[in-house]
Amino acid sequence: MKYILVVDDSNTSRASIEYTLKGAGYQTKTAENGVLGLKRLQEIQEAGDECTMVISDINMPEMNGFEMIRNLRKGKFFPYVPIIVITTESEQSKKDEGKSAGATGWIVKPFSPEKLIQVVKKLIG
Repeated sequence: MKYILVVDDSNTSRASIEYTLKGAGYQTKTAENGVLGLKRLQEIQEAGDECTMVISDINMPEMNGFEMIRNLRKGKFFPYVPIIVITTESEQSKKDEGKSAGATGWIVKPFSPEKLIQVVKKLIG
């Protein structure tokens, strides 16, 4: 099975993103922070499934989104998986930091469900 991993410490944001993705026919897994996100990815791999995209917030406890992205990009399975940052941060310096960490794209909260699906379809179909 193919999954999109949604990582966000906000229950509301995580549920909204998951609802939008499922409504468009995508399967999801979720995590509350970067540490749990990495653990969830390991579980997906161990089950023989595939993670086709990661959608992550930046500001989270335990491990922030940038740290998680850097860790993902080091792994042999995730150098090319699209990673979208969804955050309230809109400063260019944050976007540059995300790009240097390995993020593929950036969506500023609040966002429309249509915008999210448009980006997902563009990157993974």
